[in-house]
Amino acid sequence: MDLFENVNWALLVDQIIRWLIVTLPSIVLIILLGVLALRFWNILVRKFKFLLLKRALKGDPANVRETEKRVETLLGIISLVGKIAILIIVGLIILRKVDIEIGPIIASLGIFGLAVGFGAQELVRDVVTGFFILLENHIRTGDVAIINGTSGLVEEISLRTIILRDQSGTIHVFQNGKINTLSNMTKGWSAAVFDIGVAYKENTDEVSRVMERVADTLLEDPEFKDKILQPIELLGVDSFGTNAVMIKARIKTLPSHQWAIGREYRRRLKLAFDEKGIEIPFPHSTIYWGDDTKPLQVKLIEQKQE
Repeated sequence: MDLFENVNWALLVDQIIRWLIVTLPSIVLIILLGVLALRFWNILVRKFKFLLLKRALKGDPANVRETEKRVETLLGIISLVGKIAILIIVGLIILRKVDIEIGPIIASLGIFGLAVGFGAQELVRDVVTGFFILLENHIRTGDVAIINGTSGLVEEISLRTIILRDQSGTIHVFQNGKINTLSNMTKGWSAAVFDIGVAYKENTDEVSRVMERVADTLLEDPEFKDKILQPIELLGVDSFGTNAVMIKARIKTLPSHQWAIGREYRRRLKLAFDEKGIEIPFPHSTIYWGDDTKPLQVKLIEQKQE
């Protein structure tokens, strides 16, 4: 009771009213300005993206998708950094508005950041590596890549991690600082590579001509012609295998289209080989029963028709 008796109620009520009239509207105004700043930042990022893509359309059409992937990756990082900066500024202004000194807070954040830098060296390594990955444009969102032996579609790139989704839909998360090997399968252009095996009795020159004709049908097909960058490259007889002569060829395609074009080319080539009577050999197996076991006697009995 003594505690409440010593309270200057008039002064307390006056301070509350002053806070409600002066400070609270200021805080609400600051929050509204922060929300508007976030929306303006989103609009600015989208506008910047539109201008970059519009500029890319004036260049080589084959590089438009490449430019789009890089722009999306970089602007995603820039957008996130800008939003964090706006939120920090709004928070510091609100603290200052309620008469909390922000100088010691900023100094404490600096000391805390230094301590985190020493204690979280792995995190710092991931961020630094991620920065250089983005700067050097090794990989972008939408690429198909192989990271540490795992292949998949790059769904997200941040300063700390890269996220892949493989063919089965499984998500793989890699810390940037722990990436030992990175192979980008869809940067600039891609290629469908073929190792075609034919029987030793076949004329390899004739086989090569059939392969070229089949590739020409792809170039004439409206569904595929815009995705193929160059006619087929016949690299010639590559090796003499156990069961077949191997002929190697390659078709350059737009990024990420090599698999679809490769499947369609093999389908058409199989039909063309069947039509020309070109044999695609396959391994044969001989069953050995041993010296002490008599071989099976197979006898065909003709069934008499009644």
